Amino acid sequence: MIPEALTLYTADGVRIDAGHLPGDGDLCFVLAHGFTCSWRQAPLRRIAGALNRHGGVIGLDFRGHGRSGGCSTVGDREVFDLDAVVAAARRRGYARIAVAGFSMGGAIAVRHAALHGGVDAVVSVSAPARWHYRDTVPMRRVHWAIERRVGRLAVRLARGTRIAPSGWDPVPEAPYEVVGRIAPVPLLVVHGDADPFFPPEHGRQLYGAARDPRELWVEPAFGHAEVAATPGLIKRIGDWAAVATP
Repeated sequence: MIPEALTLYTADGVRIDAGHLPGDGDLCFVLAHGFTCSWRQAPLRRIAGALNRHGGVIGLDFRGHGRSGGCSTVGDREVFDLDAVVAAARRRGYARIAVAGFSMGGAIAVRHAALHGGVDAVVSVSAPARWHYRDTVPMRRVHWAIERRVGRLAVRLARGTRIAPSGWDPVPEAPYEVVGRIAPVPLLVVHGDADPFFPPEHGRQLYGAARDPRELWVEPAFGHAEVAATPGLIKRIGDWAAVATP
């Protein structure tokens, strides 16, 4: 199925590119990608197709990514991007909205649900619990890309991602600092024990700071985010959301 193209605008005036796969029933998944990714890329389209068996799906490009406007703030102001998509899903008549975020998108999903609300379930996959983590080689490369001018240029040329050069001021609340505010909305934290970016302690920290209803799945041999997510894992996530949002 070819997604319905959507152009949305955030509360702070950023144009957001999104795509909608209509689904049966009143459940909609909002699919939040990781850093330098896009809803139009194959891994996200595959995940959207799998979740479409459970309901509608709206995928978006966060600011500074893909065809969206603005510059990436790497998890800060992207909560406004999610808020615009949730509002679009409500306008289309969906009564139940589950946000499923991967890596950076997982951190944004947690922060959005905690700070803005308006959703019925949250799934955080491979997300960081705290900022400035540099204890793995991949994350040291990510910080180089974000913090150095040459790194930002390299990411723009290689991936089309535009990163705001000014950094955070003030530093936004980390996911673990706000995740406790999500309850009573159900939260599912998924993390792989083979994640090369963020070890499972990040998932456990998020889960430990959250309040019930919550679940933690530490997945054996699962790597990181969209690229590593298997069809079986996505099916289980869809099944969980369908039950968690009665």
